[in-house]
Amino acid sequence: MSVTPQGTGTASERTGLHVTYDGRVHPAEEIARGAAYELFSGDEVPGFEWAPRPGAPLPWRKFVHVTEVAAVHGAAEPAEEAETPLLVPLHRERGWAQVHQLSQQPAAAADPVLAAVRGSAVIRPGTRMVKVLSARQLAGYVRGWLPHGFCYREHDVAHLRTPAALAVLRADGEGGQDGTDVAYALRWRAAGADDYDVPVGEAHRGLTALPPRDRVGPPVLGTGFVPSNAQLIPEFVTRDFADLPMPANATLLAYPAEGVEVALYSYQAEQRGWLRMVGPQWRHLLAAVPELSPDQEYVPTGEAPRSTQLVGAYAGGEYEAVADLPGGFRVLAMTRAARYPVDAAARRVRHAAWRGVPCLVLREEAGWLRLRLCRPDPDAVVATGAQCHERGVYETWAPGAEVTDDRVVDLPYRLA
Repeated sequence: MSVTPQGTGTASERTGLHVTYDGRVHPAEEIARGAAYELFSGDEVPGFEWAPRPGAPLPWRKFVHVTEVAAVHGAAEPAEEAETPLLVPLHRERGWAQVHQLSQQPAAAADPVLAAVRGSAVIRPGTRMVKVLSARQLAGYVRGWLPHGFCYREHDVAHLRTPAALAVLRADGEGGQDGTDVAYALRWRAAGADDYDVPVGEAHRGLTALPPRDRVGPPVLGTGFVPSNAQLIPEFVTRDFADLPMPANATLLAYPAEGVEVALYSYQAEQRGWLRMVGPQWRHLLAAVPELSPDQEYVPTGEAPRSTQLVGAYAGGEYEAVADLPGGFRVLAMTRAARYPVDAAARRVRHAAWRGVPCLVLREEAGWLRLRLCRPDPDAVVATGAQCHERGVYETWAPGAEVTDDRVVDLPYRLA
């Protein structure tokens, strides 16, 4: 793909952003810093849909990923380093179509070409991650849930902009059949690559063996890609399916049928709450969210139990910290003058085993422990009686007296 920089003249002298797709040049709008584009046409074109909306230059449109376009004309200079795209090794017999077919075949999980493509999707500190949510899950995050489970790089899913398109990424089992014409998502910046794992190989083989009655959402293929008949999307899980500390400025989003992205809330780390960002025009998008008033400007997470904590070292002491990427890690403090950059940072989690099954301890109540399975498989689910709450996430209660190997672990981050 070729990129022609934007001119330096006045706005009226510039031709605007245009993208060459399928042999034609279309006016376009950039999505996610060039990860995808919304293409426009004044005439009906195969693959385009009639979807006029305020502000759109032409009534026919199509969302495409950057890997689908041949050239971009009039692009602005990137403000930050771009994410690495999926790369297919040069091969006489295998192109994108063949790789997609392999990605949907569990038996091909160890194929070297597929592994090379999967390995080209890299997470680095500051990578924007996305988790698609139902209305019920959105309410949970506003009230204090933390990022966990299956998630995706924003770069790989930026072209999915409507509820119908985003349904393939949902982990709640509804798959867009919950009666709402809006999709929700959580977006945050990764604090480090070690917080994430790829659901392939022996460690995750149990996920592929779980029968339909014991799972929620689409099956896990074990190839590291989303089950889809049209998309080639690499998927990740949080390591051990653990909760991750919520970074500063994480965002809760809505995607209505119009295909626009609407910022609903922004996470305020020092205040431990979500600040409403959405204006009156889009506030109706919150109507389907249970137990959440669209008119509430600030929603505190309060004393919601947290299974993980980000801790940092500064001047010989230990403090609660927050990831504020791309800037790094700092002391969590209400006073700006006390928000010092930390000398070291780590994610603190509690591990335990019950009936021989490795688990994370989420919280403790009256002598009982809420556990989440680190490596779900059919035997572990039967042994613990764990219930599936979303794709890949299995939880159960256990008597504290029966738990073994109960320990707190600090997982350090690499500081720049």
